[in-house]
Amino acid sequence: MLNKTIVKLAVPMAIGALALTGCGGGDSGSDGAYKIAFQGPLSGDNVQLGQNMENGIKLAIDQANASGDLGFKVEYMPVDDQGLPDKATAAAQKAIDDEGVVAVIGPAFSGPADTAAEVYGAAGLVALSSSATRPDLTTKGYETFLRAVPNDSAQGAGMAKYLAEKEKAGKVVVVDDKTDYGIGLADVAEKDLKAAGVEVVRQSVPQKTPDYSAAAKNVVKNKPDAMIYAGYYQDAGPFAKKLKEAGFDGVAMSGDGTNDVQFIDLAGDAADGWLLTCPCTDATKEEATKKFAADYEKEFKQAPGTYSAESYDAATMIIEEIKKLHAEGGVERQALVDALRGAKYEGLTKEFSFDDKGEFTNQTIYLYQVKGDGIEYQGNIDELVG
Repeated sequence: MLNKTIVKLAVPMAIGALALTGCGGGDSGSDGAYKIAFQGPLSGDNVQLGQNMENGIKLAIDQANASGDLGFKVEYMPVDDQGLPDKATAAAQKAIDDEGVVAVIGPAFSGPADTAAEVYGAAGLVALSSSATRPDLTTKGYETFLRAVPNDSAQGAGMAKYLAEKEKAGKVVVVDDKTDYGIGLADVAEKDLKAAGVEVVRQSVPQKTPDYSAAAKNVVKNKPDAMIYAGYYQDAGPFAKKLKEAGFDGVAMSGDGTNDVQFIDLAGDAADGWLLTCPCTDATKEEATKKFAADYEKEFKQAPGTYSAESYDAATMIIEEIKKLHAEGGVERQALVDALRGAKYEGLTKEFSFDDKGEFTNQTIYLYQVKGDGIEYQGNIDELVG
């Protein structure tokens, strides 16, 4: 209890210090450059999800600079939090301390976003996340946090709707990985399944469980029609293997944290048939994003992944607002926050706008399915359910 008390007393002092170091930033440097930072997992267990987003941001910046019509230069700055809340403040501090940084895309994951958002708010620096989906992130009064993606209330509801109405599931086991993201997504899915008259059994299995055999057997013994795993691909992979070994034959579903080919690499043929939801479209399938997908593959020698196109859109939206402010005399951090809060931007993936809490106004969820060694786009869940 003593340690917790000390931490609680120290946090306001730390935030005050961060505000002092951050509020003066924003003007372009002597080279006429503005910096956009990305905070996310650029190392660690879920690095591929971070790289998907980082590459989208880099491509947006490179193309904007190459256009020749900015009148200034945009630079990219990575800040790695490994997707972990206890790394988030240090990563945020790195962005805040660089006075050339006028905006941050991220934090990518919900736990780090919850930890860093107050710090960014004190510094007057926008944190525009293209992937942090825990619903309560926009209800805590974080002054500069904006979400450019539907939250887990939409994703969990989409999972429940598909399983209840399309799969006609009568009983579903919902498993969370005890992370902020997993618990939040599982809570919504459980609530909406129950509202649809579906029997729900809730289980929790911590991230990095050494052996998922017991967890898999617990799922199977309940004889469910379907199972939802709310967690990331690093754990979904070995869990899927054990589920197959245990004889699970129901519908297996997970969310955007699992929607990556790394899941297939880890699970092997046990991943086949899994359904994956995401507030993100497949950039290689939608007509509006096909050129982006081709440009991305040319640059990075791989197809765009989960949230690559959405992060590209987020970066391009920020650059457009920087452009307007620069024409008026310069870009201050708080002015950019205010501009983005009121902006409407027609991106490649969707129209971007925010409500008065910084919540994204578009709540469309998409479905994917693992087939063989690939993940195939199925479409809009609402349209699939019909």
